[in-house]
Amino acid sequence: MAKKPLIGLNGDFRPAKKDVVPLSWFNSGYYDSISAAGGVPMLIPPYSEDADMKQIVSMLDGIVLAGCTLDLDIIRLGMDKHPAARPMPQRREDFDRRLCKMAIEMRMPILAIGSSMQLMNVLCGGTIFRHISEDCPKALHHRDPVESTLRHIIEIVPGSRVDTIYGPGEIRVNSSHHMAVDQIAKPFKVTARAPDGVIEAFEAIDERWWCVGVQWHPESESASALDMQVFENLLAACAADEAPATLPMRRAA
Repeated sequence: MAKKPLIGLNGDFRPAKKDVVPLSWFNSGYYDSISAAGGVPMLIPPYSEDADMKQIVSMLDGIVLAGCTLDLDIIRLGMDKHPAARPMPQRREDFDRRLCKMAIEMRMPILAIGSSMQLMNVLCGGTIFRHISEDCPKALHHRDPVESTLRHIIEIVPGSRVDTIYGPGEIRVNSSHHMAVDQIAKPFKVTARAPDGVIEAFEAIDERWWCVGVQWHPESESASALDMQVFENLLAACAADEAPATLPMRRAA
């Protein structure tokens, strides 16, 4: 039996508070999607020591950088406070930064989702919008504060990895973010936008490196059947002798 690719996955973190113990947890949609695509998920808690983290990461064939229901710390990014911003715990962001940098330096196959897409762009020299509805004129609704089933169309760049993954036709994705990529970092190129121009996906310019960031959540219960192909393509890249493998497009019935 062929060895399945080992895929790393970062978790979430809650610090200790009065009468509340510190806690790490993993959204099951991520590791279930990795398993369903043919990989073995390796859950990575927020290690304190880089040496410990490197020992784990060196075992991996690829990595999924999970999103977060909270935001990157915009003050840390040199921007002013905003009432809509809810920063994630510092330990979570610190660890995500270290893990993301390590994966980039190793040029691992990477799938960055949601806030991790934004973080990867920032770490590579790009910028982010702190609040779409204010920073982007005539922006669509990208987050519904009540319902979690908001969806919108994306416009995919022909010939990109995202195009290979999703194929032709109208593609709708779930949407639950109020921050987004602004200026794209030099190692990446935009591969999908919302109709209002907001960046929804990017990939590495270097075709030898399978690195894709998506603003939507293909692991979510609100995802479509086509979204599983994002994970399948990551796994194909991990299993290939050279990374940029992609699977043939397969439309859902």
